[in-house]
Amino acid sequence: MTGQPIRVLVVEDDPVAADAHMMYVGRVPGFVAVGKAHTGVEARRALDRTPVDLLLLDLHLPDVHGLQLARSLRAAGHHADVVAVTSARDLAVVREGVSLGVVQYVLKPFTFATLRDRLVRYAEFRAAAGEASGQDEVDRALATLRAPGRAALPKGLSGPTLERVSTALRDAPGGLTATGVAEAVGISRITARRYLEHLVDSGCAARRPQYGTVGRPELQYRWTSSR
Repeated sequence: MTGQPIRVLVVEDDPVAADAHMMYVGRVPGFVAVGKAHTGVEARRALDRTPVDLLLLDLHLPDVHGLQLARSLRAAGHHADVVAVTSARDLAVVREGVSLGVVQYVLKPFTFATLRDRLVRYAEFRAAAGEASGQDEVDRALATLRAPGRAALPKGLSGPTLERVSTALRDAPGGLTATGVAEAVGISRITARRYLEHLVDSGCAARRPQYGTVGRPELQYRWTSSR
């Protein structure tokens, strides 16, 4: 990709997730994370200081819903496109976002590969901007934004099981070991460990050793995202 990098502001209230998302953006050629904001107010201030091309916008902020923030930014003259990040699966929200400049949705928890795919497609869409010669050219430009049928997870992981593991961890404020998750979800301890490590890599969970009275310490996993 040539020319100026696409400038991205990460808007995410969870500090761990925000840092992970900034790292992800920085790993995609042609993109640069210019800053992060944890609230809608911080996002507005950041945009007043530094113009950006794209918002990686969490929809559930502590002071405002992400779509409401996008609407107010449009009214204030900010025209950055939006990649919405959410754990919600409400298609009504998806439809509402289309009119507010939401060009892609990413469902939490997601991998670097998933976000990279969305960003690359967005870059291709921007590169194709200009006056179209006909319907076919318009269709081709819009097609670059369409993600493949399913977001890529690491080999051997499935979306439904990931959701069950995430729910088990969210419902245990004190955290769980891989053994605890395995018992709660009905999978093997080794399988549970793979899903838990994926959540850690995605910035949704943290791990620390739990020391018992006998034997080696076991890792304790705790949900760190606010959703």
